Amino acid sequence: MRVQFATSNEHKVAEARGILAVLGWEVERVAIDYPEVRSPSVEDVALDGARYVADKLGGPVIVEDTGLFIRALKWFPGTYSKYVLNTVDVTGVLRLMEGVDDRYAEFRCAVGFCEPGGDPKAFAGAVPGTINHAPLGDGGFGYDPIFITEGESRTFAQMPVEEKNAVSHRRRALAAFVAWAREEMPGR
Repeated sequence: MRVQFATSNEHKVAEARGILAVLGWEVERVAIDYPEVRSPSVEDVALDGARYVADKLGGPVIVEDTGLFIRALKWFPGTYSKYVLNTVDVTGVLRLMEGVDDRYAEFRCAVGFCEPGGDPKAFAGAVPGTINHAPLGDGGFGYDPIFITEGESRTFAQMPVEEKNAVSHRRRALAAFVAWAREEMPGR
């Protein structure tokens, strides 16, 4: 099966292709700008984006939103993760975490799917972990150099991409979407 993925982020496309290939799906990237609703929920952002893009393209589409949610920072940066990354980078986040003992964080992801004129559906995935005290690793992107998933001693950026993709928040959200699509859209 093939799905259109609306995003300008090549890293997300590469990860989605790797994850969905294992599940027997192909990903076609659609470069389209769309407005992002302001909400503390990645599900709300993905649902709104999927509806907008499906209607604009006239075809079914997935849209994904991801955020890093840090408990000690009252779940900041959350859905503003991209903006925070582009303005203060991971070093700014680490400065906010100086002297903080509670390092718990979650990567949360939502995949929104919609067909033109339809009601969008959201599929969520989350992975718990901690914020490292310094960036480590050359792989991944975004906050990967400071995020250590639960039960692991390496950051996402230190893990081979296939290993990260097997446990990531994006994998969990995409797997939920695929399970639903196989049930609700057989033969497509």
